[in-house]
Amino acid sequence: MAEDKLLLRALKREKLPVPPIWIMRQAGRYLPEYRAIREKAGDFISLCLTSELAAEVTLQPIQRYGFDAAILFADILLVPYALGSNLCFVTGEGPKLSTITTDSDFNKLGKSDDIHDMLDPVYNTLRILRSELPEKITLIGFAGAPWTVATYMIAGKGTPDQKPAHSLMVHNKPLFDKLMKRLTKATISYLKMQVSAGAECIKIFDSWAGSLRGNEFEKYAIEPCRRIVTELKQAYPHIPVIGFPRNAGLNYVNFASKAGVDCIAVDNAVDSDWAARNLQVYGCVQGNLAPDHLVTGGQALIDETRRIKKAFSHGSHIFNLGHGITPDADPKNVQVMIDTIRENV
Repeated sequence: MAEDKLLLRALKREKLPVPPIWIMRQAGRYLPEYRAIREKAGDFISLCLTSELAAEVTLQPIQRYGFDAAILFADILLVPYALGSNLCFVTGEGPKLSTITTDSDFNKLGKSDDIHDMLDPVYNTLRILRSELPEKITLIGFAGAPWTVATYMIAGKGTPDQKPAHSLMVHNKPLFDKLMKRLTKATISYLKMQVSAGAECIKIFDSWAGSLRGNEFEKYAIEPCRRIVTELKQAYPHIPVIGFPRNAGLNYVNFASKAGVDCIAVDNAVDSDWAARNLQVYGCVQGNLAPDHLVTGGQALIDETRRIKKAFSHGSHIFNLGHGITPDADPKNVQVMIDTIRENV
């Protein structure tokens, strides 16, 4: 029952004595059981689009640690892939895509509602998970925010400063805006299908939101998210949404107050006391332990976990990292973190 799920209770602004716990990239390369399945699948896209394997790796951290939520194993770049972008993942280099820098490139993309045949395995993964997850575990679906996905599509890869996307925004704004509109519509359609398939909560990852400034942040981080949330909730009024405009700094307040999300996820550069004062007034807060602590462990991990838990203890809080867990993290440190959060229970 939904009322028994701690994560959903926190998303309804309930202050809980022990915050629910999950971590970004919790199904991933730091786990030996994940690496075994990854090798079995062959390439990364095949792993994402083979429903049984994607469900298995989604379940692995739940079985090992007992997190309060499972997040669908997929990738934010599956949307451009389904729209027609060439996509591959190169070991040691990350994703490589065909670029969108001209109207001719854009015209090769499919329409926003033409993505579902390609993405049906993702929806099937969600159906499998809803049948196999323990009753008290929340199933999270997700997508990349349009700005972040656009930065990869324009550059053809990840970039440290998102310069190609900023350049297109300035020098060919009509094309940039067309791409953002197409991605926003596709993301809405994708997330509606995820909820229909069984997702109980949605997270929107805007990993490169921090590179947007001033009116750009308003137009390309807040407004697309607000539209996604509005249309998603029109179809599914009770679906909670977590927004993560990473590295937004003071703009976290702007985002939390305007984007319509139920929970704001914060990175580890944000002071937790500041976030408690300025963000919990808008709803639940998620984050913000530095992922490095799960590499180094020790007393520093315990102290920082306790400090963050205490900082957010006066409002609704979901314990998480400020970014994804890294491949060099020690699985034993994840258990230490969980034990520290749940101590004295």
